[in-house]
Amino acid sequence: MKEITVQELKEKMDNKEEFQLIDVRETFEYETSNLNGENIPLGGVLIEADRISQDIPVIVQCRSGKRSAAAIMQLESALGYTNLYNLKGGILAWQEAFDPNMPVY
Repeated sequence: MKEITVQELKEKMDNKEEFQLIDVRETFEYETSNLNGENIPLGGVLIEADRISQDIPVIVQCRSGKRSAAAIMQLESALGYTNLYNLKGGILAWQEAFDPNMPVY
């Protein structure tokens, strides 16, 4: 599985690179804090796969990187996605690296 660090993600954001960010946490988690990605909770990731691009890089994130890894495995095995990257450490790593005041449970 391909991974991307929070530092690499921030660089992509700062450079305004084209990519899609998918947050697979539950809606209440997303509402607490997010990185402005699209919220598609893990349970619905296959059902809502039409919202996930196949022709640009897609970075999938959650709280720690476990649910996003599960989402990527589902999308790759069931639907043949090849453009997915797991955000290593999830939003917890982002908070630690860039935003210590970000509310994370």
